[in-house]
Amino acid sequence: MKIRIRYRNYICFFMKMGENVNKCKLCLIRDMAEKADVYSYVLKTRAMLKDGERASDELYEERLGVCTACPSLLAGTCGKCGCYVEIRAASKQAHCPVKKW
Repeated sequence: MKIRIRYRNYICFFMKMGENVNKCKLCLIRDMAEKADVYSYVLKTRAMLKDGERASDELYEERLGVCTACPSLLAGTCGKCGCYVEIRAASKQAHCPVKKW
């Protein structure tokens, strides 16, 4: 069972198994203050995409919402393919490795 908890400025998902609750999986890079240098790379990469290649803000956020709910996400990285989901979601032509978007 997933437990959703607001922590600082972001929502953490915890997996509850019996009486044990696993640590927060730190969903997206933009939510992790200590990864600010990595997130600036995400922003630069997204800005470098041509308008025709870049996903709209709405599509981008929708994709990130799907990734955030995925159990394969860990610290902004997809456990299925190893990509930073915030970079993959930025490209209009990109797709989820398990076909969730």
